[in-house]
Amino acid sequence: MTNFHIPEVLVDLQDAIMGSTLARCAATDLGIQWAGWAVAAAFKTEKFYDLAGSGTFILLAHLSRIWGGAKHVRQNVQTGLVTAWGLRLGTFLFMRILKDGHDRRFNNVRDSPGTFFVYWTIQAVWVFMTLLPTLMLNSEKRDVPLGTSDYVGWAIWGLGFATEAIADQQKLLFKRDPDNAGKFIQSGLWAYSRHPNYLGEIMQWSGLWLSASSVMQGHQYLSVASPLFVWFLLRYVSGIPILEKQAMKKWGSDPGFQDYIKNTPLLWPFPKC
Repeated sequence: MTNFHIPEVLVDLQDAIMGSTLARCAATDLGIQWAGWAVAAAFKTEKFYDLAGSGTFILLAHLSRIWGGAKHVRQNVQTGLVTAWGLRLGTFLFMRILKDGHDRRFNNVRDSPGTFFVYWTIQAVWVFMTLLPTLMLNSEKRDVPLGTSDYVGWAIWGLGFATEAIADQQKLLFKRDPDNAGKFIQSGLWAYSRHPNYLGEIMQWSGLWLSASSVMQGHQYLSVASPLFVWFLLRYVSGIPILEKQAMKKWGSDPGFQDYIKNTPLLWPFPKC
């Protein structure tokens, strides 16, 4: 009778540990974003908004690994990949806003503390939802041998990382060239997708979910909401719709741009969408 109940006790203990870790990560996430809002609202600046977001990703990945108590190879790799993503993108966005001086997303927002608070809170939700598979993985003491899902997932992450980094660099160099003033980029990866950087972003979080799914059970598979959330956010909310609207306003009457829109996929190179 005692032996029969041991697995149930272990499962309950694991659920309690995971729940505690996720709750602590969520509280830490909110605390950082709300503290960031207080400083940003006081100085009416958005210059460290993206840096705070990417930094929170890195911090929570490592804290969940520490609080979860298990340090298997899969968890170490997952945490390292999140760290690499956060360092690259966070540094890139921070340097860009230092050069530009402002972010158009925050026009008419930075002077409104209430609206600014909503933006920082949304960032907290974005961090937690996107990182959820990693937080679950790092809270899981059970381990299984590395397999196909891990290697395929890491390969997808690597391809996505390269795609995003190369696309960002190509656009940065394009905009720095005085000969391209007033023009839109349609070379490099931008010849195959109008938003290759976002494509790379979606691929990275999809790959991380796939690897983390190697040890998932039951309701944990619902964390597939992470890459779906990233895709939905970029495709329909804060990414592509805003940039497409700005581009149409600026180049909509340009025949060259009309041709680019007609012949270049919005996001996925194949099939055209």
